[in-house]
Amino acid sequence: MNRYRNDFPLLQQTNDKNLTWAYLDNAATTQKPTVVLDTVADYYRKANANPHRGAYDLSVAATRALEEAREKVRVFISAGKAEEIIFTKSATESINLVAASWGKTHLAAGDEVVLAVSEHHSNLLPWQAAVRDAHAVLKYMYTDECGRIPDSEIESKISKKTKLVAVAHVSNVTGVINPVEQIIQKAHSVGATVLVDGTQSVPHMPVDVSALDADFYVFSAHKMLGPMGVGVLYGKAELLDDMPPFLYGGDMIEYVEEQNASFAPLPQKFEGGTQNVGGAAGLAAAIDYLNAAGMVNISGAEHDLTGYLLDQLKRIPYLRIIGPDENSGRIGVVSFIIEGAHPHDVATILNADRVAIRAGHHCAQPFMHYLGVQATCRASLYLYNTGSDIDRLAESLKGVRRWLGHGA
Repeated sequence: MNRYRNDFPLLQQTNDKNLTWAYLDNAATTQKPTVVLDTVADYYRKANANPHRGAYDLSVAATRALEEAREKVRVFISAGKAEEIIFTKSATESINLVAASWGKTHLAAGDEVVLAVSEHHSNLLPWQAAVRDAHAVLKYMYTDECGRIPDSEIESKISKKTKLVAVAHVSNVTGVINPVEQIIQKAHSVGATVLVDGTQSVPHMPVDVSALDADFYVFSAHKMLGPMGVGVLYGKAELLDDMPPFLYGGDMIEYVEEQNASFAPLPQKFEGGTQNVGGAAGLAAAIDYLNAAGMVNISGAEHDLTGYLLDQLKRIPYLRIIGPDENSGRIGVVSFIIEGAHPHDVATILNADRVAIRAGHHCAQPFMHYLGVQATCRASLYLYNTGSDIDRLAESLKGVRRWLGHGA
């Protein structure tokens, strides 16, 4: 995958030591290739107008850009209908939309919502609010010591009382690929609805929401080479049709009277206000880039690179991997701790060597507590990373304890 690195301007920047970035924080956000940057700039230079609201050429071009992006998203995740693709500002907003809108009309006292304990706060806090408002119950599927959800948890926690299951396709802490097919099948067998957080899966592997039979599926553009400020909600049309609007305002109405209103059909019903058309165009360009690389190729190359990353980390004294240390059933998101070194100190020391990793609780505090750690370091890979990035990470990590005065 080395050939892709030259497409990313930020990765060509050097500091006063002539070091480029070994950027290993891709689970948080990804860098943008030139084609995405140019597409966003070209939209604002050549087609900037409000979509759906004008008969003049610029507005028509803006509408075309938005709807072509919607169609590219539909094809990319194998959704059945374009109207099942809702643009939001983030995956977080997408989950909040479902929790507020679907939750308002489908959750009642005594109902149960089931999450994995490993969920990102974005797929936890909205459900805390939803069950509190409905006087429902929040239950958790707990993982084993490696962060994998056992079959017994799926079978015992999802019951006839379950109304919704919300689970990440891939953990942003351990990189574990959760058994979403099994979870969806079990949930549907008891009549429950399923929301899948695909923020760590869609960028790294082929995803087919129709084959999964997911009811809702969410992800963010900025984690897949696209701009910040654009999220996607996929939802089955029959579910979305039955849900009330989430944001009220322009472009989501059919007709407004002084005391009442009727609302536009999907997808506009959930897209109140002016959409981020430039961002959607950038997402479309990112999808084109990923398709040209090939999602199967990306997944395979990242698998090999993850194996190399794990091997290098396991050779470093005083380092412990949090989650599985084998290269199966996972993606290239690896959390670890170094004995005697706080993760924030580790990340700061690595920054001096132009190595970028994440440090903290990764917006998964209940999972951190469950695993018995307060924070971890996290290195995460994408298609532009190379073996030399991992070598620089490993070499820098070897000096952390000496830098902190431990002597080795």
